[in-house]
Amino acid sequence: MRPGPRQCGLSLLLRAMNPPADTLSELRAGRLAGATRLDLRHAGLSEFPREIFTLADTLESLDLSDNALQALPDDLPRLGALRVLFCSNNRFTELPAVLGRCAGLDIVGFKANAIERVPAAALPASLRWLILTDNRIATLPDSLLRCVRLQKLMLAGNRLAALPTGLAALQRLELVRLAANRFATREAALPAELLALPRLAWLACAGNPFNAADEAQALARGGVPAVDWSALRVGALLGEGASGVIHAAHWTAPDGAARAMAVKLFKGAVTSDGLPASEMAACIAAGTHADIVGVEGLVAAHPQGAQGLVMQRIPAGYRNLAGPPSLASCTRDVYASDLRLAVPVARAIAQGVGAALAHLHGRGLLHGDLYAHNILVDAAGHALLGDFGAASFLPATDPQRAAALQRLDLRALAVLVDELAQRCVDPGALDDLRLAG
Repeated sequence: MRPGPRQCGLSLLLRAMNPPADTLSELRAGRLAGATRLDLRHAGLSEFPREIFTLADTLESLDLSDNALQALPDDLPRLGALRVLFCSNNRFTELPAVLGRCAGLDIVGFKANAIERVPAAALPASLRWLILTDNRIATLPDSLLRCVRLQKLMLAGNRLAALPTGLAALQRLELVRLAANRFATREAALPAELLALPRLAWLACAGNPFNAADEAQALARGGVPAVDWSALRVGALLGEGASGVIHAAHWTAPDGAARAMAVKLFKGAVTSDGLPASEMAACIAAGTHADIVGVEGLVAAHPQGAQGLVMQRIPAGYRNLAGPPSLASCTRDVYASDLRLAVPVARAIAQGVGAALAHLHGRGLLHGDLYAHNILVDAAGHALLGDFGAASFLPATDPQRAAALQRLDLRALAVLVDELAQRCVDPGALDDLRLAG
């Protein structure tokens, strides 16, 4: 696989700012008056810097990730312009209740803390994007249902066994991550009211007890070899995603032949979409197809115990169709502003991705993350669908629920076709490919 580096929208917005240590010094010296964005990641913080309140009238985005914070100040609502708050990789054990009094918060991210409790008061109704990945949350408050603007809900890697009743209130919800929790049944993780939401198009639910047997069977059945790390010669970085890093590599096969490959090494035990083992199981079950990035093997005997995939090396000339969503676009990919597609190219992309999706559904899989940033294309429009981090197995014994899940992927495909049409030299040329949601 050969994607370009994926970076979150906030990182892109803050690229031009000083390093965090210098930023903190500048803040304390009063030299950041009027700033709208503040990056204090890796700043060695154990307490919230009170100097931040000097920006109360202008500060819109604040990143306090990768510190040692355990609490936020009770007067946080003084930051009246604050819309984006990231506090990932800190030491919070409870989602701060004060967040609920920050009436303008649009995006809240508390990934990879030790949060066990989400107070009802902690969720402002203004939320559009809530990230609570990789914590210890066992229950969610009913106050979540007041967040009717919510589009993206990231809950992978927690201890949830049920969802609040009344999810039909969240009519704008488009992306949900429920992987790697403790849902014993599909009914608990995927209630009918969730699957019936009119805009839901991206869903991850693997790595739960209800699908453990399917994943274990796929891994046990195999179909791709275990590739010893010593047989791989790893080279340049090709790309980096939320779940892992991808390097160029050469594999010396048992017959002595050297093959150009790509190796994806997972970063940790839990990703934003789920578990590495779930992704590996889905990749094996997906098999081969002309429009899918193929997996050739599973990394074995890595010296640090890392898990990984050995994948086909994509020829030069392929590029990511788009970049991932930004904080502003939330659930829509960011395309190059000057992208214009000839009709044959746009049609080839849409048809290729549609064929890949039909293949996956035929093999009992939900992709769950069908986005342009997970699609590689060449100049002629040949498409390769990749990234199975959100993929999960469809229920073989419940055709009605399986069909409802497939409709989510088809809705994501419809979004893609619309995006292609918007960038096609003849927007009406793809009308026959548009799919009902």
